[in-house]
Amino acid sequence: MALDLAGAAAGLVFGAAALGIIPTAALMGRATEELAARSGPGIGGLLNVTFGNAPELIIALFALQQGLQEVVKASIVGSIIGNILLVLGAAMFFGGLGRDKQTFSRTTASIQTTMLLLAGAALVMPAIFELVEGQGLPAPSAETVNYGSTVEHLSLAVAIVLIATYVAGLFFSLKTHRDIFNPEYEDEGTWGWSTRKSVLALAGAGVLVGLMSEVLVGSIEEASHAVGLSEFFIGVIVVAIVGNAAEHWVAVLVAMKNKMDLAVNIAIGSSAQVALFVAPVLVLASFFLGPHPLALVFNGFELGAILFAILIANYVTQDGESTWFEGVQLLAVYAVFGLAFYFA
Repeated sequence: MALDLAGAAAGLVFGAAALGIIPTAALMGRATEELAARSGPGIGGLLNVTFGNAPELIIALFALQQGLQEVVKASIVGSIIGNILLVLGAAMFFGGLGRDKQTFSRTTASIQTTMLLLAGAALVMPAIFELVEGQGLPAPSAETVNYGSTVEHLSLAVAIVLIATYVAGLFFSLKTHRDIFNPEYEDEGTWGWSTRKSVLALAGAGVLVGLMSEVLVGSIEEASHAVGLSEFFIGVIVVAIVGNAAEHWVAVLVAMKNKMDLAVNIAIGSSAQVALFVAPVLVLASFFLGPHPLALVFNGFELGAILFAILIANYVTQDGESTWFEGVQLLAVYAVFGLAFYFA
């Protein structure tokens, strides 16, 4: 924030804002572990992904206001695939080191991945509609494209369905089937924080991340030219990683403590929340921010990444077991996607 006020180079401001989010991610991790120890990994994971996705939502809202709609869509896709491939991959790798295998609830993982599959189908349909009936898919280099009222209204209807599904999912996991999502863990390794202190720590960290996110989005355009990276790559990789820093930290931390239920809840749950809640909220907000409403029409690279990532999530979690080599494979797929985005 000091560099931004001093008028420093955009690339320097962007990098400093990104690095500044890391300490608050550590604070979120500690507070989430304290909450999970008291209420189980279901509620702890929900609170973590809610506060962890706040920076992404704030970044996207500022980008919408500036008319960078394709960057917004890139960050949505980057968050979904980043949590499935990078976060879950890192959790499986570091958690599996020194162990033959780790186990987690197949039922919980199946419910989460099924929600993701539903969201993926819904997010793809506006692009298919535009591909068949409209002007085709956007180019990765585009900043904003006005697709017309028909696909915008379709995107709005899809957003409402996704939000309704997300609310039903919350009721399912926190009310009617609470026991499935809250397996028992030993309370070892906690600091004895009260629920109030843990929630305040999460909220405070979220506010700080939000302030740095405002600086981050203010420098994104100039930084992309300064460092020689496209806005598409920055949105789908850099912004997504920064916005998910909390999930990265917590998922790996709890996986190393052999709490894979919580790690899977965080990684898959965060992707589901982005697809079922964050993306629809951004569609609704775009009717009040920016030059025109946001249409959920993703480019070809984004569509391929979403579909493959969701299919991989379903496959690797279906047996309820993980090893460090599965983590390596997930990270390898993420690296391949990153290379394709870089050359796009």
